[in-house]
Amino acid sequence: MLKDMAAKALSVSPQILVEKSMLGWKEVEYEVVRDHLDNCVTVCNMENFDPLGIHTGESIVMAPSQTLSNQEYHMLRDTAIKVVRHLGIIGECNIQYALHPESLEYAIIEVNPRLSRSSALASKATGYPLAFVAAKLCLGLPMTEVINQVTKKTQAAFEPSLDYIVTKIPRWDFEKFQGVSHQIGSAMKSVGEVMGIGRTMEESIQKALRMVDPSIAGFQPKKRYETLSEIKQELKVPTDKRIFAIAQALHDNLLTVEEIHEITKIDHWFLRRLENIVHTWNKMEQTTSSDMSNELLLEAKKNGYSDRQIADCVSDDATEDDIRTKRKAAGIMPHTKQIDTLAAEYPASTNYLYMTYHGMESDVESSNGGVIVLGSGCYRIGSSIEFDWCGVSAIRTLRKLGYYSTMINYNPETVSTDYDECDRMYFEELSRERVLDIYEQDKSQGVVVSVGGQIPNGLAIPLDKAGAKILGTPAKMIDNAEDRQKFSDMIDEIGVQQPAWRELTSMESAFDFSAQVGYPVLVRPSYVLSGAAMNVAHNDKQLRA
Repeated sequence: MLKDMAAKALSVSPQILVEKSMLGWKEVEYEVVRDHLDNCVTVCNMENFDPLGIHTGESIVMAPSQTLSNQEYHMLRDTAIKVVRHLGIIGECNIQYALHPESLEYAIIEVNPRLSRSSALASKATGYPLAFVAAKLCLGLPMTEVINQVTKKTQAAFEPSLDYIVTKIPRWDFEKFQGVSHQIGSAMKSVGEVMGIGRTMEESIQKALRMVDPSIAGFQPKKRYETLSEIKQELKVPTDKRIFAIAQALHDNLLTVEEIHEITKIDHWFLRRLENIVHTWNKMEQTTSSDMSNELLLEAKKNGYSDRQIADCVSDDATEDDIRTKRKAAGIMPHTKQIDTLAAEYPASTNYLYMTYHGMESDVESSNGGVIVLGSGCYRIGSSIEFDWCGVSAIRTLRKLGYYSTMINYNPETVSTDYDECDRMYFEELSRERVLDIYEQDKSQGVVVSVGGQIPNGLAIPLDKAGAKILGTPAKMIDNAEDRQKFSDMIDEIGVQQPAWRELTSMESAFDFSAQVGYPVLVRPSYVLSGAAMNVAHNDKQLRA
């Protein structure tokens, strides 16, 4: 195996490195900034949920680190500063460590003397504009003369302090390809990432999971594994679905936290937080929506549960609106908090915002009007910077026209989530529940759903039915264009030709239609972008697959 790997590597590079394996060690990163006067600060430290062996771009990442002791944190911080000074870095630098989980032994994996993919996450997670500051430092300005443009209060030499947790989860698009391995490891395969923010890991990771794809409800089983051995194999040899295997193991009480740790080497602290989420689920299963106490409902919201999740969990036929009505009547509403880099230690004026159920009050007042623009979410194959350009252009146009503008998005890699593009930036879910929370709290004039791609477009009907004002194309017309049956009826009505098609719900009817029109046939759902879930079948076997 080593010979095969070496041969492949040497075919594209003149040399290779063979290193000692540190599988199971913690992986930690520090973002460090230094100026020409030798002023040096650490901006953000991040810890991988997955132990070493999975590329940091493929791993769930928490910022700031959650399981390091004070001694471990400062040991790695001091080392990072020494390394950056020794290398003479001017600007920004990223250092990655391997830390033994049961001792103070550590090793430097690599040093990136530049901005990296992690820098965008660190910048958005802390509110410290790394690229802006690094550019100033490269031009010879000292940190003491560079003002943090987010806070307007502190110098660049002020190290950020966070009173929240950021969870980064990658997005993969393996389903776009046939026969591709879903296994994740030391090589990056993800195409984008999301950033969920909360006051606890439970709240943060549930939000982030929903951000990856609207079909994900949160930390609960998604693809059911038939046997315990299948779950253990998924935990041992990770794929993009490992988090859901952990969810099934805990939800179905198939494995203990200790057993999952032994297989995955994921830290006990992370697994205990996930277990807390499941404990709340178990309590909700024992009650109905009408009998659920306000205390349990608040606990569920603090642990990151959406209204839809709660409705699906309770033992009666409650709907998402039933849960929303109940919690609003009980005064259980999210509070708006600032990403201010200061942990609220000093007054700050920043438009970087997120919502949480852990606060007692909001950091900002209602905007009393303005227009909400829904962003495109995380990058995926077929949905990339083109939609971010559309969202940013819409925001800039609104501001030129004198409208107070609000962006809702959760992609740390985009211009639309930059601090200076809009009047208010919510790092939040693109869901019916969260958009309505913001719409109602800020008393918005309307919502633009048409510039962010398919995710916001799919919210047009739910938001319209809930009473939100959709700006631009009416929600009913969007539905007429997106729904295959409605669109076909409209085309027939105006006398335009279209390919023969049929809406099918069984394999038998699919075979009958294919025999009638002849192969090849195109299989596609409604409300999709860039051919998602679309396939061409050339025979019965391919159609069945």
